[in-house]
Amino acid sequence: MLCTRLTNANVVTMDPARPTARELGIWRGRIVGLDETVASLPAREVVDLRGATVLPGFIDSHVHLAWTGLKQSAPSVAPCERVADVLAAVGRATSGTGAPGDWVDVMGYDQRALGRHLTAAELETVSNGRKVFLMHDSGHGCVVNRAVLDLLPRDVPHRDGFLAEGAMAAVRRLRLPYAQTDIADAVERAARTCLAEGVTAVAEAGIGGGLLGHSPVELGAYQLLRDEGRLPLRVQLMAAGDTLRPREAHERDGLPRALDLGMRTGFGDDWLSLGALKIYTDGGMMARTAALTAPYAGTENVGELQDDPERLTRLIVDGHLAGWQLAVHAIGDRAADLALDALERARLLRPRPVARHRIEHAGLIRPDQLPRFARLGLSAVVQPTFLHSFGDDYARVMGEERAAWMYRGRGFLDHGVTLVGSSDRPVTDGAPLRAVQFMVERASRTGRAIGPDEAVTVDEALRAYTVGGAYACRWEDSAGTLTEGKRADLVVLGDDPRRVDPSRIGDIEVLATFVDGREATETGKL
Repeated sequence: MLCTRLTNANVVTMDPARPTARELGIWRGRIVGLDETVASLPAREVVDLRGATVLPGFIDSHVHLAWTGLKQSAPSVAPCERVADVLAAVGRATSGTGAPGDWVDVMGYDQRALGRHLTAAELETVSNGRKVFLMHDSGHGCVVNRAVLDLLPRDVPHRDGFLAEGAMAAVRRLRLPYAQTDIADAVERAARTCLAEGVTAVAEAGIGGGLLGHSPVELGAYQLLRDEGRLPLRVQLMAAGDTLRPREAHERDGLPRALDLGMRTGFGDDWLSLGALKIYTDGGMMARTAALTAPYAGTENVGELQDDPERLTRLIVDGHLAGWQLAVHAIGDRAADLALDALERARLLRPRPVARHRIEHAGLIRPDQLPRFARLGLSAVVQPTFLHSFGDDYARVMGEERAAWMYRGRGFLDHGVTLVGSSDRPVTDGAPLRAVQFMVERASRTGRAIGPDEAVTVDEALRAYTVGGAYACRWEDSAGTLTEGKRADLVVLGDDPRRVDPSRIGDIEVLATFVDGREATETGKL
């Protein structure tokens, strides 16, 4: 007897061998068949979907769940566009939180709307005796007040209280990390938001260290959720590159650096597992720290690498030699050059045809770099919604020629590179359907076309969030398509994205999300 049979549905399987179906059978969390193979079987529950569309659950291959959940519950200065309004918001946060001397985290900061960065002195005037940490929306910087600056070592670089990239880590080291229970609560909040948007599995892009690690024992928060039955979707964790340590080991083990206990990509189960090693090579376009070969338009700024190029290269090579899948953050084209060179060196030292390394963001990729992605067998994990949310600003600071190279789609596909969709939540909106729309339209918030030649079809965009995501996360045997034997993770939509005008895709209603064969959302719409 089936556990559940979905009937009268428009099932879009994303499997070219059988693209569509009307019936889908589920038993113990797995898909057991389609149409005639299950139509006559008894089931404990039969769900008449009345023509609704069923797709594989969306896979968001690059998110920050803990940061998202913490941001949802923290005071924010968004959408303030004047310095006075930002300071007023910070003042309200500090006056209503904790006691003098306590830390106060405030989210939503973006200097672009203000025309400049706030200063430590300005924050001090509204700190009410607290230590203020004002987080940049990109995750690549922060502004702190004088009370914090006074605690930092003198050699930590900052610009009147604004700390970018690695310097931000020095601030984090001044305080205790978040408690595991606080991280767990934040992750659960964020995961429920993902579910409501049709996401059934995610890759958490860096825990335990790096720019956005919230605790050296962060993995324990996810295990806590798993143990308590509060992990509502599947999570693959990327370990931050700086969690690797030099280890004494046999030369034949090939472990110049390793995570404690020798764990690497693949450890875990269907719900919680260890994925790629996350390595940052540069910053971001929002903070103007993405590393470019030519300056941001109208400036002499070419961004910055996260570390000395040779040290970054050694980390990438060591991670490859130790058996990790690598997820290399490279937004600017100069950072991409470094990543490509390092990965090529690593492959020469130890060929690993199934390594399946990824470039995270690939925000500005020159035409000459595309064939190198293909030769190295890399996946490009892009964030299409950046084009909509920030496209006007990014196009301005890149200039006309380079704007066409941003967050490519067609260029990767035409070169045989696996295109993977993701959100980088909470940097911007995380809804996959809206991202699919923006991959097709390539339009900014004001309607400006951003690299229109890089547009993809609706089907290609859907594949980036299903088949592509499963490939990047090494889940292709169990996810990405609605095929017999795979996990019954799926999303039910109010319309078929392939049959509506592209401008309407982002507004399609998510009726329900199923994880492991069970409805995981509480919408009451089925």
